[in-house]
Amino acid sequence: MRANGIRFGVRFLALGYLAALLIAPLVLIFRDTFRHGLAPVWNSLSQVDTVHAAKLSLYAMLIAVVANTVFGVAIALYLSRRKGFIATVLGAFLDLPLALSPVVVGLALLLVFSNTGWFGTWFASHGFQVVFAFPSIAIATAFVCVPFVARELIPVLREIGEEQQQAAATLGATRLQTFWRITLPAIRPALTYGIVLTAARALGEYGAVAVVSGGIQGQTETLTMIVARDWSNFDQTGAYATSLLLAAFAVIVLVALNFVKPAHERQEAT
Repeated sequence: MRANGIRFGVRFLALGYLAALLIAPLVLIFRDTFRHGLAPVWNSLSQVDTVHAAKLSLYAMLIAVVANTVFGVAIALYLSRRKGFIATVLGAFLDLPLALSPVVVGLALLLVFSNTGWFGTWFASHGFQVVFAFPSIAIATAFVCVPFVARELIPVLREIGEEQQQAAATLGATRLQTFWRITLPAIRPALTYGIVLTAARALGEYGAVAVVSGGIQGQTETLTMIVARDWSNFDQTGAYATSLLLAAFAVIVLVALNFVKPAHERQEAT
């Protein structure tokens, strides 16, 4: 009897914690978004600035996902099979975006890619603007998302080992064939989860992007910056509507990635 009470108490605390931090805020945002009907929400989301910001956010997310998926798989394969000083240093640098504040990341990128920065001078001399333009938004978004794919794959790759890959090599398979037919099927669930985390982090990035983009209205604003601007201007309907749009994008990403899973994995999830 006492054990049952403790078990139900722990469950109640866990569900209460989840409801207080996640469910309740989402319910309140949904309620306040449609408090005055659909017309104000549609008017806010159909504004030119909001549509442009949505495109920038999606483009930056796609670039971050593709770049970090390729990089994450490559660095995970290396770190899972190598030990020593170089692997240790690379592993430490891999977690750097998680340790640094996004604002610090944005400032560092600003110093590097500005017209007087290390790389910015070369870009400026060739007529290519990085800072206060879309390239800086894509770079900042990709930077803050660097660890997610790799950190999901490294434990899985260490767990499965190299025996199957070595057996395939002895049978004459190339490295590319071994990766596609043996390694990729084994890491697909972890890779999918890493992609989901990367996409969600990219959509929600604000601090680094706000520093390097300059927040030029109608040009370099992302959806998170639209939310901040609307809230600062006391446009609560606009801020709530854009927040709900960000949440909808996240749900769409989750559903889309679920559909690209193999059929047996979807059945196991259900």
